[in-house]
Amino acid sequence: MHEFKATIDIIGINPFVYVPEQILKEIFAQAGKDKGHIPICVVINNTKHKQTLVKYSGHWRLYINTTMLKNSPKRVGEILDIAIEFDPEDRTIEPHPEFLQALRQNLEAKQVFEGLSASRQKEIIRYISSLKSADSVTNNVQKAIGFLTGKNRFVGRERP
Repeated sequence: MHEFKATIDIIGINPFVYVPEQILKEIFAQAGKDKGHIPICVVINNTKHKQTLVKYSGHWRLYINTTMLKNSPKRVGEILDIAIEFDPEDRTIEPHPEFLQALRQNLEAKQVFEGLSASRQKEIIRYISSLKSADSVTNNVQKAIGFLTGKNRFVGRERP
């Protein structure tokens, strides 16, 4: 793990820290890329978290959410001890079988879903896959299909 100190900064409502250039270079080498999202593990306050390095507005940033650090938006200016490393673990989320079946049965919804950006597809898949009860899955699959065909809202959005 690469260790460094960083000051919490904020963009809008999103607290983040900059990762030192030398550490970024080493993580890019391990990841085999220096574009897109880079999966990492980060340790803050002796607790390990899965996170993603993101390039935004020309700078690579490590966003510090409230799961990682309580009240993080209110802690701007605080200096953190951080340990970070590339995370090679596959983070692919498989769509729920019931959602896949519903897409096969509704070609219009399937076509719209396949036309969505990868991040929007992942948002829908992650939401449905995280549901615990069978009734919740069924209800939300129906809502997702309705959303994709323009009949209702889903995941806080009016339209795909």
